[in-house]
Amino acid sequence: MRRLFAFSGLLALWLLMSGLFSPLLISFGVFSSAVALAIARRMDRVDGESLVQGLAPLSLAGYLAWLMVEIARANWAVCKVILSPGMPIRQRLFPVAFSQKTDLGQVVFANSITLTPGTITVETERDHFLVHALAYAPQDDAALADMDRRVSRIEVAGAR
Repeated sequence: MRRLFAFSGLLALWLLMSGLFSPLLISFGVFSSAVALAIARRMDRVDGESLVQGLAPLSLAGYLAWLMVEIARANWAVCKVILSPGMPIRQRLFPVAFSQKTDLGQVVFANSITLTPGTITVETERDHFLVHALAYAPQDDAALADMDRRVSRIEVAGAR
């Protein structure tokens, strides 16, 4: 059932992105989706690693909604910095501790930082990320700590 769902998703993505529905292109989509799934299955046999679902779906949906609002706010703040005559840029590299227990949770947190305009996760260490901010302010630390708590809440207990 999972393979059928993945195949259907890949085929739908192919059709959506191509925008053309001729029999030849649909057959290419079917073939490409099948090959991609076969390669993914073969890779799983070789390395034996797989990702255990480590995020709670309902909590994730709430987090993504919150993140979209934060991205919009950060966009506004970056626009104000760029469009202001003095361009008050206060660049800074600083460490940001994370509390996520899973690799997936850490990836979600690091990518959330990078998705937020004006900040980017530059480097990962064992216990923190190195983050670059375009216009650093002291309240950024509190905002990132809040984001860290929110990402930790979407992790499922017991996931690796």
